[in-house]
Amino acid sequence: MQAQTHPLEPFFQQMVRNSYTGRLGIHDNVITEYVARLLCEFSESDKLYKVRDEQGHPILSLDDMVQASDPVNGTANSFDQERAVRKYIGDYALFVSGMYPESTDPWRRRHGRQNFEDLVRVGKESYYIVSQFDLEEYADEAPLFRRLSGWFDRCVYGLRLVRDELTQNKPACLPSRVN
Repeated sequence: MQAQTHPLEPFFQQMVRNSYTGRLGIHDNVITEYVARLLCEFSESDKLYKVRDEQGHPILSLDDMVQASDPVNGTANSFDQERAVRKYIGDYALFVSGMYPESTDPWRRRHGRQNFEDLVRVGKESYYIVSQFDLEEYADEAPLFRRLSGWFDRCVYGLRLVRDELTQNKPACLPSRVN
């Protein structure tokens, strides 16, 4: 049985493809599809802060997210949980740095929020760590995360282009009406 797609997925697929392939020369359909699904997922506000503390509150600090991913010195109970949290951190860093870079301005850093450079560094590092889980059930996905880590800056820039298209221009394609 095929999984149901998000109603915005065709729209985001086209937007990301226009930016990544058309404007940046990233001819990698797997990355394009992954980033479009990421935009769909984070379009639902309850998905933006998936990592939770022991009381069930969302973890908002990048440093606390990294701590939650550490199975040795942090709160992750297993290496599988480390991978899941690191994947989320990479996704979060890519999304925020590409779509909401203003959330990383210097004023916010002084008040406990991440800065842009930290966000990008930790995003790349997190995708790289995920790519190192390359055995058994994770073997097929590992190359994707290796490429995302290596192309992180270009992917961020591509999301900036998507954001510009969405905020400054009328998108070239609109999703069909959802009933």
